[in-house]
Amino acid sequence: MMESTGGPYLNTAAVTSPVGIVRLLQMMFGCTTFSLVAHQGGFSAAYGTFCMFVWTFCFAVTVFITTCEFTHLHSCLSISWGNFTAAFAMLATLMSVTAAVIYPLYFVQLGCYPITCEVRDFRIAASVFAGLVFIVYGVEVFLTRAKPGQVTSYMATVSGLLKIVQAFVACIIFGALVNDSQYSKYVATQWCVAVYSFCFMVTVVVVAFSVTGKTAQLCFPFERSVVVYTFGAVLLYVSAAVIWPVFCFDSKYGSPQRPSACAKGRCPWDSQLVVAIFTYINLLLYVVDLAYSQRIRFVSHI
Repeated sequence: MMESTGGPYLNTAAVTSPVGIVRLLQMMFGCTTFSLVAHQGGFSAAYGTFCMFVWTFCFAVTVFITTCEFTHLHSCLSISWGNFTAAFAMLATLMSVTAAVIYPLYFVQLGCYPITCEVRDFRIAASVFAGLVFIVYGVEVFLTRAKPGQVTSYMATVSGLLKIVQAFVACIIFGALVNDSQYSKYVATQWCVAVYSFCFMVTVVVVAFSVTGKTAQLCFPFERSVVVYTFGAVLLYVSAAVIWPVFCFDSKYGSPQRPSACAKGRCPWDSQLVVAIFTYINLLLYVVDLAYSQRIRFVSHI
C-alpha cells in the first residue's frame, strides 16, 4: 500500500516559470558560447582565459541551481537559497557583460588575416551568443528583484544587488592597482588602497552572512550595522575620491596629462585614471546603497 506524500517529488515550475525558462536560456546560450570558442573560435592570454572561465562558471552554477530547484534539493542546503540565487544572478550579469565586451574587443576582426575566415565567423558567432548570455542573466535580475511592499530576500533588494556591484567594481580597482599603478609611492595613495580593501572585505562579509542565512544568529543588529557600515564606506570613499586624484594628477605629485613616452598597456598613468574613475563609480554606488538600505528589512530565511 502506497501513501500519498505531501507534494510532488519534482518541481516543474523550476523549468516552466518565467525565471525557469530564463535559466534554461542561460544554459543554452552559455553552452553554445563556450562551445563555439573551444571548437574553432579560440582564445589566448589572460583575457581569453577569463572569458572562458566566466561562461563555464556561470553555466555550471546555473545547472546546479536549476537542478536543485527541480528536485527540491535546495531545501537540504544550509544556506538562504533566495539570497544565493539573487546574488549569483547579479554576479553572473556583471561577469557576462564584461566577457561580452572583452572577447570581441580582443579577438574579433573584420578581415581574415592572420586567422582564417572560418575562425573569424566562429568568433563573431561566439560574441553574439555572449551578448545573449548577458541579456538573459540581466532578465533574471529584473524578474527576481524586490518589488515595493514585497517580503523577499535581502540580496534581491536594490541594496543587496548593489553590494555585488560594489564588490565587482572593487575588483576592477584592484586589477588596475596591481598593473603598475605606483600606489606605494605616497602614504596618501596607500591610504586609498586601504579604503578599497576594507570596504571590499566588509561588503563580502555582508554578502556571505546574507547568503548563508546566519544574520539572525548574530549577537548584534545586523541590519543596523550594515547601514552604519555603508555610511562609513561613503565617508571613506569620499576621502579616497579626493586624495587619489590629487596625488596622481596634480603637477606637484604626479602628471595632469598622460606622459607621451608611456607605452600602451604599460602606463602607470592609465592605471591611475582607471582607479580614479571607478573610485567615483563606487562612491556613487555606496551613496545610492545608503539611501535604499534605510528603507528595507532583512529576511535571512527565504
